[in-house]
Amino acid sequence: MTIQLTNIAKKYRREWIFKKVDYTFEAGKKYAIAGHNGSGKSTLTGVLTGFLTPTKGKITYTENGEKVNIDEVYSRLAIAAPYVDLIEEFTLREAVHFHKQFKPLTAGIDEKELLELLNLQGSEDKEIRNFSSGMKQRLKLALAICSDVPLVFLDEPTTNLDRAGVAWYLDLIKNYEKGKTMIIASNVAEDFDFCDARLDITNYK
Repeated sequence: MTIQLTNIAKKYRREWIFKKVDYTFEAGKKYAIAGHNGSGKSTLTGVLTGFLTPTKGKITYTENGEKVNIDEVYSRLAIAAPYVDLIEEFTLREAVHFHKQFKPLTAGIDEKELLELLNLQGSEDKEIRNFSSGMKQRLKLALAICSDVPLVFLDEPTTNLDRAGVAWYLDLIKNYEKGKTMIIASNVAEDFDFCDARLDITNYK
């Protein structure tokens, strides 16, 4: 999916978070949204996903040459972010099954394989409320990256991951991002060093 931003701006109360963003995220490529904490990375991510409305400007989504209405974009994206909650009453097995009802998994992956991919053996029937923050982050990332959607957003993807978890995340990207437009918001270079291009949100103040 391609996303074209034309003169996009977002304002909260009297403060402009960013202004005059003209940028195109091309289908099938990986992009980083960089900037220091509080610079507006998550706000821009919210605008791109359609969860936030820009104060000014226009966003155009196209897929295979056809325009996609903003009301339909949610069905074509997956997101992992600190502000996206998991249903903590579910067990890990139930969470994966529930997610699949709304977002099919990437071709070649079934629920059993996704559980194995998480590398959380012995936790399949454990309630998510009892998971560590790192385990929850692994689940968020796997569900987003391994969904059969053309557009994936990752906001601060290595939050709460240890070194082994970061290596796991990078392998997950390497093996399952193919063909998807991927947008990663972070101020940690390791999170997005593999991206094709970088948008520094601090350039749009």
